[in-house]
Amino acid sequence: MAAVMKRTAGIAAVLTGLFVLLYHGYPYDIFLTLAITAGTVLYHFAMRLLVGGIYDRTMGNRADYRRKWYQLHKWEPWLYEKLRVKRWKGRMPTYDPAAFDPRQHTWEEIAQAMCQSELVHETNALLSFVPLLAAFRFGALPVFLVTSLLAAAFDLCFVMMQRYNRPRIIKIADRQTK
Repeated sequence: MAAVMKRTAGIAAVLTGLFVLLYHGYPYDIFLTLAITAGTVLYHFAMRLLVGGIYDRTMGNRADYRRKWYQLHKWEPWLYEKLRVKRWKGRMPTYDPAAFDPRQHTWEEIAQAMCQSELVHETNALLSFVPLLAAFRFGALPVFLVTSLLAAAFDLCFVMMQRYNRPRIIKIADRQTK
């Protein structure tokens, strides 16, 4: 998954540059539209790579999973059941599967990595709305709003997945330490 994200960001960067150059040489609306589209894709992928990298460097998959921020609220199990998280969580891609591999890490380390992953996706969801600022320059607010909402919703799926799975992982970790 990491390679796909990096490749997509690279391709989007090249396309953004190409369409900007084409628009400056031939100011047709289609080139501006394509430059904005590629630039928005570049933003969403590069931002996610950057945020993940910052959390990796600062936290190193070492979060205190007992902190209040990571604890489930009383209403969450009901929500996860209604959204059928159990059915779709296994189909979601993982950026770094090794971080969640019990053959390489203890269950406590996996729980810590899950907390960091949750923070990454929460931050990504918030930053998904930054492209709305481009609507002031280029117009097309509905387009920027829809792409921002979809990107945030995608990240929130990962947040839900981490929060749904973590209590089970913590139970296994607690049993392992006893």
